[in-house]
Amino acid sequence: MALVAFFLGLALGMGFWLGEQLWLRKQLRQFLGGLPMDSFGLYMPMMSRLRRAISLIRQEQQELEAQLQTWHQLVQLAPIGYLQVDEENQLLWCNEQAQQLLQIQKWEPHSPRLLLKFVRSYELDQLIETTRQQQKPQMREWVFHPACQSGSDVGKTRSLTLRGHSCPLNNGQVGVFLENRQPLVSLAQNRNRWISDLAHELKTPLTSIRLVAEALQGRLEPPWRQRVERLFEETNRLIQLVQDWLELSQMEVDPGNNLACKSVELHGLIQSVWQTLEPLARQKQLHLEYSGSDAVWIQADESRIYRVFLNILDNSIRYTPDRGTIQAIVTLLSGEETPTIVEVGDRAWVQIDIIDSGSGFSDSDLPYVFDRLYRGDPARSRQVAESSDRKTKASGVSAGCGLGLAIADQIVRAHGGSIKARNHPEIGGAWLQIKLPSP
Repeated sequence: MALVAFFLGLALGMGFWLGEQLWLRKQLRQFLGGLPMDSFGLYMPMMSRLRRAISLIRQEQQELEAQLQTWHQLVQLAPIGYLQVDEENQLLWCNEQAQQLLQIQKWEPHSPRLLLKFVRSYELDQLIETTRQQQKPQMREWVFHPACQSGSDVGKTRSLTLRGHSCPLNNGQVGVFLENRQPLVSLAQNRNRWISDLAHELKTPLTSIRLVAEALQGRLEPPWRQRVERLFEETNRLIQLVQDWLELSQMEVDPGNNLACKSVELHGLIQSVWQTLEPLARQKQLHLEYSGSDAVWIQADESRIYRVFLNILDNSIRYTPDRGTIQAIVTLLSGEETPTIVEVGDRAWVQIDIIDSGSGFSDSDLPYVFDRLYRGDPARSRQVAESSDRKTKASGVSAGCGLGLAIADQIVRAHGGSIKARNHPEIGGAWLQIKLPSP
């Protein structure tokens, strides 16, 4: 009996062993089926195939490591900064450009530490957090103020205008590309300063020329009288250009401090602007259609907002055909049936839509209509015919000089509002939409 039990146990053990070997070989075949293998290796014994597959995997791993090293070197030498943080905002990696821009010191690649230990920037933290939450690429521009390590470095530290482009990565990580915008900002500031200085220098001689032309107008006979009148009108246009440029430069330097804000009633303001432009509109038989409440108030500098509507309505009159209509639509932003003002970002807003019945903006011009001195489609360019000059002189409003919409945009943004340009989908005319805070 003992011998029978021994052989029975041996048979069972051999059966289990053989079954396990078959299962292992099956699993090994499945594993080898997913590994890289050339046609020659398919006819090799299983263990040789396994060793060959492992060799190929090691070779592929070495190639991937070499590619990764190459990409690290490229990013390290890139002219823009790059940094990468994990899900806990620990700085995993950054290139030399990022270290210079953010003044990151004593950072070690194999010793992750919180980004806050190296860089104290609320805007950068918000960019990373927004990217992680929304799982979408983000872009933000801000002025970075480096922290001073000692009192002696205060005078040497310079602020930088940075633009960050972020992208979400796996496992909650975020990568951020940093672009130094300071050279472009400084170039734009120097350009504006140079043009402003030039405009200041031009005011005095232009005023003298206008005075001489005005004195000569009644003392000359034709055709010299007409030539002097032309000189007088062009001098006025140049003086207006200089004045507009100085005003625009002043608003850019100090956009909000020069505003004398108070409660302003919109309907009366728009009607007052239209009365100023009425001689120009009468010659083309244009009329203004106002729609909206007669008692809509905004918190604004009245003279500045008057200038906004003056510039916009002046453009609308110029580019609207004879016997056309200009619409001014005032809307209180609300979500209820009653006209209550809705709070958007802790502020109440009023929307003003001004729509003319002209040819509208061309698609190529729309992105640039608020740029200084931009002139695009000839259909919407300044009219220089004698008839246009007579209308301008009769209305008392100077001809356009390419700064009207740029000034309007700057004034609206100084008030914390926004202005957009588009073409009306039904009428086809130019559509300027303004949003301003309400008291």
